[in-house]
Amino acid sequence: MTQPSAPTTPTAILVFDIDGVIRDVGGSYRLALADTVEQFTGQYRPTPAEIDQLKTEGRWNNDWEASQELIYRYFEAEGQPRALQSLDYEAIVAFFQSRYRGTDPTHWTGYICDEPLLIQPDYLAALSQAQIAWGFFSGATRGSASYVLEKRLGLAAPLLVAMEDAPGKPDPTGLLLSVQQLEARNQLPPLMPVIYAGDTVADMQTVQAAMQQQPERRWLGVGVLPPHAQLTEDYADAYRRNLKRVGASIILNNISQLDSDLIQRLLVEFS
Repeated sequence: MTQPSAPTTPTAILVFDIDGVIRDVGGSYRLALADTVEQFTGQYRPTPAEIDQLKTEGRWNNDWEASQELIYRYFEAEGQPRALQSLDYEAIVAFFQSRYRGTDPTHWTGYICDEPLLIQPDYLAALSQAQIAWGFFSGATRGSASYVLEKRLGLAAPLLVAMEDAPGKPDPTGLLLSVQQLEARNQLPPLMPVIYAGDTVADMQTVQAAMQQQPERRWLGVGVLPPHAQLTEDYADAYRRNLKRVGASIILNNISQLDSDLIQRLLVEFS
């Protein structure tokens, strides 16, 4: 039987979030967040569900800021207004990083070293073979994102827009920048459809914001359930509803399900 030939022209641009999509951060970023809140409140340790509840607000994509907010809310619940708290944001960041990266600035030894990968390099190679241009836009620091993309996945100079490069989500600047850079790197025709795959409300809101800025282009938000959200079916259903509520076109259990065939079907369905 004759095998179908690979497409000769690009079909779509696919941009990935990293945390919860490319790597499982349930035992790393989220653990560091809980450690940090516990450290600065003295006793309160947020559960994964409480962290998710905060993130459904769409404003707390940055886990340093999310840590600070949960600390403030703890004290407010104890009758101590945040205006009276003298929290040191830099100290919060430093403690978080000591848990996430470790205390050795040269050789990382923290939670980041044990993050399970949610894709393998052959998945990305198959996308390239199908003429799908891909890159990454993440709220993670460049060091953290590069660690997983280059050291763990072995990618050579992947296109990455990280925390240092753009405002935090749901501001669409970073997504628009990643698309612009992918167009230039791959010499793509103008206004190709863009898919952004992410696991949070802020990710899907980012797609909607990009659509408002570039309505002449087709934008699709693909929601991905992070591993911690799949521990029970009720939890997974609630997580799906939140992603759907803010515009996810489809919701997957793992990003590797978003292969070239599914991408083509989505482009037809949402044309």
